[in-house]
Amino acid sequence: MRHLTLVLLLAILIHQGCLHFHVEAGDGFIRARGVQFLLNGSPYYANGFNAYWLMYTASDPSQRSKVSAAFREAASHGLTVARTWAFSDGGYSPLQYSPGSYNEQMFKGLDFVIAEARRYGIKLILSLANNYDSFGGKKQYVNWARSRGQHLTSDDDFFRHPVVKGYYKNHIKARTVLYRYNSFTGIHYKDDPTIMAWELMNEPRCTSDPSGRTIQAWITEMASFVKSIDRNHLLEAGLEGFYGPSTPRRNRLNPGLKIGTDFIANNRIPGIDFATAHAYPDQWLSSSSDQSQLSFLNNWLDTHIQDAQNILRKPILIAEFGKSWKDPGFSTYQRDLVFNTVYYKIYSSARRGGAAAGGLFWQLLTEGMGNFRDGYEIVLGQPSSTANVIAQQAHKLHQIRKIFQRMRNVERWKRARAARARRGRWQGGNKGKRIGN
Repeated sequence: MRHLTLVLLLAILIHQGCLHFHVEAGDGFIRARGVQFLLNGSPYYANGFNAYWLMYTASDPSQRSKVSAAFREAASHGLTVARTWAFSDGGYSPLQYSPGSYNEQMFKGLDFVIAEARRYGIKLILSLANNYDSFGGKKQYVNWARSRGQHLTSDDDFFRHPVVKGYYKNHIKARTVLYRYNSFTGIHYKDDPTIMAWELMNEPRCTSDPSGRTIQAWITEMASFVKSIDRNHLLEAGLEGFYGPSTPRRNRLNPGLKIGTDFIANNRIPGIDFATAHAYPDQWLSSSSDQSQLSFLNNWLDTHIQDAQNILRKPILIAEFGKSWKDPGFSTYQRDLVFNTVYYKIYSSARRGGAAAGGLFWQLLTEGMGNFRDGYEIVLGQPSSTANVIAQQAHKLHQIRKIFQRMRNVERWKRARAARARRGRWQGGNKGKRIGN
C-alpha cells in the first residue's frame, strides 16, 4: 500500500510538471540536474557509507580481501555509494611522499578499490585532501613548502599561499589522480563512471579567517581547476554544513563553531555540483542529553534540506553521520534513533522528488579490523538492529528509483506514440501528392 501511495504521488508530481526527466546518454556517469542526481537519465538516490581506510588497506595485497568483503557486505545490504580517501600525504606509507612524487604500491591499492567498487556496483566519492593531520592533511602541505624555503606561519596558509596551492593542484592534474591509469581496469580515473564525484577536501576549515573569504576564494579557484580537467564527474567541496556570513539568521543553528566556512555561499560557487552536510550531534553537543541532540539533528537536517531545495537548487548528501558507542550511556536504540532520523528526512524529501539524495554513515568496517574501530563503526557482517535499519532505507530508496524509472518509461512511451501519430498524420496528408522533382 505504501508503494501504491508513492506511485500516485509521483504521478501527480509529473502531471503537474514538478518533476522533469532528461534523456542522458547511458554512460553510467551520475549527473546533477536541478535538485536531483540522474543516472542514465533517471533520478538516483543513494544509501551509502564512509570507509576512509580502503586504499590504505588495499595497498597490501594480503589485506585486499577485507576491501572485497566490505563491498560485498555493503552491496548485500543495498548500499550503492562509498566515500573514501584518495590522499595520504607524507608520514607512514604515503600515497604522495613529497610534492608530485608518488608511491606506486599505494596507487595500486586505490586502483584495486575502484576496480572492486565497479565489480560490486558501488559508486565512489573520492576525497583529495584532509583538513586534519591524519594522513598528512593541510599541515603536511604547509610543511613541504616550509622545507623548501617558504615562510609560512599557519596551517591555514594551505588555502592562501601560491606554492602550497600549486602542490595541491599538482596532486589533481597530469599523471597524478585525475589522469591516473587504473592498472586493474585499464581506465583513466577521469573517464571512469565508477567514480561518482570528487571532493576537494575532507571538512575544510580556516579558523584564522572566520569571515569565510579565504575558504570561498579557495573553493572557487579549485572547483574551476578541477572542472577544467574533468567535466565527466560531479564535484563537491567536502563541507560539514556550518552556516556563515551570507546567512546570519542561520548561524544560530551552528553548534558554536566558527571555522570560516559558509554552507550557502560555498555551495553556490560555479563548479560545485551538490551540497554536503555532516551530522555529529554527539560530538558537537557532547554535554547535552540524547533528546537535545536529537532535536538539534532534526532542525539541522530540515534546514539544510530546505536550503538545498529552495536556495541552492542543488542535491544534498548527508555525507557523514553516526553515533559512537563510546558516548556515555550509549545504547543501540539511541544509535538507531539517529540513523532513523537521518534516513526519514532523506526519504521524505526523496519521495517528493526533492533535494535530499542520500546519506553516508560513518563508518563501515568488516571482520578483523579492530585497529580501525573508532566508536562509530558498523560491521554489516555482524547482525544488528542498525544493519537492519540501513538495509530498510536502501530498499525504500531503491523502490523510489524503480518508480521514477517506470514513470520515465511511461513518459517516453507517450512521446513515442505522439511522434508516431504526427508521422501518420503527415504521411496521410501527403498521400497521392507528388514530393520532390
